Amino acid sequence: MLEDVQAAPDTRGVALDEVGIEGLRYPVLVADGQGAKRETVATAAMSVALGPEVKGAHLSRFIEVLHGSREQLTAATAVGLADDLRHYMGSSSARVHLAFPYFLEREAPVTRFRAYIEYTCAVTAYSSAAGTQLTLSAEVPVTSVCPCSKAISDRGAHNQRGHITIEVKPSDHLTDLWFDELIDIAEGAASSPVYALLKRPDERYVTMAAYDNPVFVEDMVRNVCLILAAYDRITAYRVRAVNDESIHNHAAYAAVSWTSPNGAQ
Repeated sequence: MLEDVQAAPDTRGVALDEVGIEGLRYPVLVADGQGAKRETVATAAMSVALGPEVKGAHLSRFIEVLHGSREQLTAATAVGLADDLRHYMGSSSARVHLAFPYFLEREAPVTRFRAYIEYTCAVTAYSSAAGTQLTLSAEVPVTSVCPCSKAISDRGAHNQRGHITIEVKPSDHLTDLWFDELIDIAEGAASSPVYALLKRPDERYVTMAAYDNPVFVEDMVRNVCLILAAYDRITAYRVRAVNDESIHNHAAYAAVSWTSPNGAQ
């Protein structure tokens, strides 16, 4: 039998908060808002707490657990993945973070031509004897037209592409809240969504619609917050908007965080 060095006792008396792997790219099937599955490649970070008496973690087990859950990633299965990892590793807590490109087919506003847009999404699940926690995040590309530029200019207004990132903690892992809904909220908070495919009638429509709906980064964050404030399915959120300014050599951003008075962990 081969010697298991990692299972040997450690005598230094130092517990470790996290031991694990990161930077692992792995194929997964992610559920979408329509009940289908989307193939993507996740970048995974997985860890467990290590007691002071344990020398090391068996890193191969992280891959075993991830591979066993890769074919249906949902809120519930992400939490189940963290639970399975904690129990398999015999640890007091486990954390799983999976970030991946998430593609949705979008329709041009006039011609109705369809093409895919990429969004950067992530799910984080944490498991301990005290319970589980889940975090969902979506980074959404948007267009914004500057209200100040529009107000002071005889012709036109400067506009730019930016990103709105919404991070939420659902109240439980059986939530029906998913990335599609967060993406819709972000796109509705900006001057216009971003499209992969626009014909000339679409471009004309998008340009004028965005001009009629100018917003600062502050406006976009507040617009998202007003929608999330009506949700009883979340216990905390963070919203951040960033504009890559088209007439400045810097970016502009705004951000806000909120936690339920009941206390989200």
